[in-house]
Amino acid sequence: MNVAVRIDDLDRDILNALMTDARVPYAEMAKRFNVSPATVHVRVEKMRASQIITGTEVIVNPKLLGYDVCCFIGINLYAARDYHSALEKLNQLDEVVEAYYTTGAYNIFVKLMCHSIEELQHVLINKLQAIKEVQSTETLISLQNPINRNVKP
Repeated sequence: MNVAVRIDDLDRDILNALMTDARVPYAEMAKRFNVSPATVHVRVEKMRASQIITGTEVIVNPKLLGYDVCCFIGINLYAARDYHSALEKLNQLDEVVEAYYTTGAYNIFVKLMCHSIEELQHVLINKLQAIKEVQSTETLISLQNPINRNVKP
């Protein structure tokens, strides 16, 4: 079980600044928060060491790369013991961009990105439903993503 790490207001300010722009210089943050650049550096390194900060990433606009269909698929497995092998196979599908092991109506909930409805149909029939551990699926097509944010530190 993960244990929450205590952070103070300066850590929160640094996290908020980095979440807004991960390329903001430490010196700029130091001026903004009235501390030395070394203090910002030490705080960031401590948050990396405690795994509050796990990395940085480039976020692309999928629409501009031709991915016009975003959908979520609830997957029911034949048995709970099929989870690991099904997950390995799902991980091999480039269209699967997120996967969650869930309680409730589905064993696994995945997010897929496809170029078109035709591609989605192909992925469903020939890839996802061809996984022997998959008993059934339910697909929900996303019309828009009006809220997309990180947790507040």
